[in-house]
Amino acid sequence: MPYLALVRHGQSIWNLQNRFTGWIDVPLSQNGENEAHKAAKAIKEAGFRFDTAYTSTLIRAHQTLDILLADLNQTNLPVLKDAALNERHYGELQGMNKDEMRKKFGPEQVQLWRRSYDTRPPGGECLADTAARAWPFYQRAIVPDLAAGKNILVSAHGNSLRAIVMHLDGLSKEQVMALEIPTGVPYIYEFDKSMRILAKEILD
Repeated sequence: MPYLALVRHGQSIWNLQNRFTGWIDVPLSQNGENEAHKAAKAIKEAGFRFDTAYTSTLIRAHQTLDILLADLNQTNLPVLKDAALNERHYGELQGMNKDEMRKKFGPEQVQLWRRSYDTRPPGGECLADTAARAWPFYQRAIVPDLAAGKNILVSAHGNSLRAIVMHLDGLSKEQVMALEIPTGVPYIYEFDKSMRILAKEILD
């Protein structure tokens, strides 16, 4: 049966600096590179191999995928990049320190901007906006590959993956607020021929 591996990129430089990143194209930190190697090791030890990989257009996801494929000895894998898998756009918050924004706007408001389904930060996207591009892309691009029996690796971002996991796991708008996708931790889904989920495993 085909399986899907979802991996949030390793820690970025701005994750390390506690800044809202969004669409700003910043690279991995050294710890982020280590997290990608650790994710590859977990995938390899679990015995997973892939036929196709998907990623966003942002460098931190590319770097993570490059490390994964190198460590898995699958550097010849077809890789498809699409902005539909990009992180959510944080608008005016991009580049701002999260703690400073909590002091300015209050922790409850910042938490709503970060985790709620339909509350947008100023000038930015909410999770619903991200889902409106990530989930249709998943359905039109990734599902046909899975239906054809291909094993798929996706290296993307916290919120684009939250949007996909929300649908795969059948989470409500309220439940998704508590969903945090850790950096560098593979989420593995196995499907039957009808694209029903047979099993889910988190390789942490």
